[in-house]
Amino acid sequence: MAGTSSDCSPDQGSRGAPWIWLCREPEVADLPSPAWLTDYERATVAKFSGPRRREYLSSRWLLRQAIASSAHCPPAGCAPVAGRPTASASPAGWHLSLSHSQRLSACAVSARAGIGLDIEPLNRHPQWQKVVRRWFSPSEQRWLLANNSHEDFLRVWTLKEAWLKATGRGIAGNLQTLEVGADFHLSGDREEPGWQAASGTVAGFLVTLVYCNERFVRPGGRLLAEVPTDLDLTALWPQAEPLTMSWHQPVTPRIRPCEES
Repeated sequence: MAGTSSDCSPDQGSRGAPWIWLCREPEVADLPSPAWLTDYERATVAKFSGPRRREYLSSRWLLRQAIASSAHCPPAGCAPVAGRPTASASPAGWHLSLSHSQRLSACAVSARAGIGLDIEPLNRHPQWQKVVRRWFSPSEQRWLLANNSHEDFLRVWTLKEAWLKATGRGIAGNLQTLEVGADFHLSGDREEPGWQAASGTVAGFLVTLVYCNERFVRPGGRLLAEVPTDLDLTALWPQAEPLTMSWHQPVTPRIRPCEES
């Protein structure tokens, strides 16, 4: 099977930049259950209907396209691990992070462990000040409320979400494990070297990625056409355009351990 070939798996010395893939859900009421779903995915999607079902199937199509493009394997032979799709099962060795919002799905792929992706529409959280007062650190509250910038809040929020995904934790009790300064100086509670983040805007969304790499690298990206209504996986999706991302500066800020702050 093509998806299990060792040629499809990252080698131990792989140092490439992570990649972000995005696509829009099709404008249809429902999607078929494709034959390429795993048993776990088939059982999971059977519990959903309407928009939730369409979102789940679109994101599983995108996961396979993203793995295939990184591994240079046919997408029909690719699959994520069961449960939360944080890694590839076939071919093994790729690390994944999935995010979706308002009919846009996004998947990040890396050969290295420690990757988290979050996307948010730029018009999200109209009452963001309540979130800041409830969940953010005192220093973050001071500068965010003084600046009164919805865009600054969204950038901080997505950085925290992506950090928690990359470090394998949930929101509850952990939002302050990454502190964001007024100059977007980032301080986290992990001591491993190489933690960094990049964020930018594309197609009306804020896209933020946290990842671990010993080099400072900027993520690559592709914006796919709308998911095909038949969820075809016979070939790599041909309409993969280079992602036109307006990156914030600095593109890859270092996330320093808290004691370095």
